[in-house]
Amino acid sequence: MSNKHLIFGATGAIGSSLAKQLKESRQDAHLVARNEDELKSISENLGFTFTVADVLEDGFIDKIKSDTSEFNINGLAYCIGSIDLKPLKRVTESDLHQCMKLNLYSAIEAIKGFQDDLKKNHGSIVLFSSVAAQKGFTNHTIIASAKAAVEGLTVTLAAEFAPSIRVNCIAPSLTDSKISQSMLKSEVVAEALAKAHPLKRLGEGKDSASLAGFLLGEGSSWVTGQIIGVDGGRSRLS
Repeated sequence: MSNKHLIFGATGAIGSSLAKQLKESRQDAHLVARNEDELKSISENLGFTFTVADVLEDGFIDKIKSDTSEFNINGLAYCIGSIDLKPLKRVTESDLHQCMKLNLYSAIEAIKGFQDDLKKNHGSIVLFSSVAAQKGFTNHTIIASAKAAVEGLTVTLAAEFAPSIRVNCIAPSLTDSKISQSMLKSEVVAEALAKAHPLKRLGEGKDSASLAGFLLGEGSSWVTGQIIGVDGGRSRLS
């Protein structure tokens, strides 16, 4: 049985960059996303297997487990996120539930689905938070709450799964991606957002993907329970 890393959100900026980096380092992966056309194109280009699945649908994990039953899953990267910005007065319970399901509940289901495989293979899990979970920004009630929960999940599972499975979390700042395009369509706004970072640019998918690839690999074998910022210095520097 071949070893594979499992990448959720494989058509996004970070997930697709991670898939390409794994291919370049001669590692194998199984890709998961909901957009069939994009996913098929990426997977065929890289020579990776894939499953079309929507993590917001109940039972999404069953098809993925069926498609990967002949593989050894030794890494899981949940590269799924959202940008849900509203002032508190407009936040609804439905908003919170949807965001929590996408970012937290489905990540938990994915991990539960492959926990035994990861334990057997001494695997690694990489989750994704946001700079907004620890640095306050206005209108971020929904997403900051969900991503803070992901950080809590990270340290809890790192303790629960040690020493068999490592669990770490990457916390990016604003990344140039499909989900951020509504914020970046104005050049003036995009430039101002870039200048808000000490390194004076927005993130790219490859920035977080490089760290994710390291955390999935043997080079990080003594790293677990960490929340690591890939944020152009925004979380720590003024």
